[in-house]
Amino acid sequence: MKTANKNKVYPVERADTFDSFLRRVFQNPRRILKPYIRPGMIVLDLGCGPGFFTVGIAKMLNGAGKVIAADLQEGMLDKVKAKISGTQLENKIELHKCEPDRIGLATRVDFILAFYVVHEIDDHLKLFEELKSILQPGGLVYIVEPSFHVSANEFEDMVSALAGRGFEAVARPGIMLSRTLLARKK
Repeated sequence: MKTANKNKVYPVERADTFDSFLRRVFQNPRRILKPYIRPGMIVLDLGCGPGFFTVGIAKMLNGAGKVIAADLQEGMLDKVKAKISGTQLENKIELHKCEPDRIGLATRVDFILAFYVVHEIDDHLKLFEELKSILQPGGLVYIVEPSFHVSANEFEDMVSALAGRGFEAVARPGIMLSRTLLARKK
């Protein structure tokens, strides 16, 4: 991961814009992730922000498994904690603060969601190596990038870098205003 950069890392102060009714209409977590999330899985929500996808994933796990909500900014994790405090989800969501230059997670996971976060990380090769090291064999990584921040060429560079790190493309699901890749660890 990288240190907080006011020009690239989405500020905590505006995090509530990521957790709106309108976003649920266009980027519904259940609709987007239902084909990939199964009870019993360990899922990493990388760059979880205020927990928009984290909470949806935890509900899809139906009481079995867990979600690791990982973010570089403590303020984002505080928002997730406030959202789940006192609920049944509190025991199914683990909060993890990333280090400035790495995720720093020791747990092996079955699925990684990186929604609108890879473009905020300077060293994609290092990131993809770390994703490979924490993902179970055959596990999936789902990268979604905003098409208004990441050009088609930049995204294809990410796809090539991921392939060069031992991942194979599985699909490119359609999400409005986004570039996507679902890839499996070989």
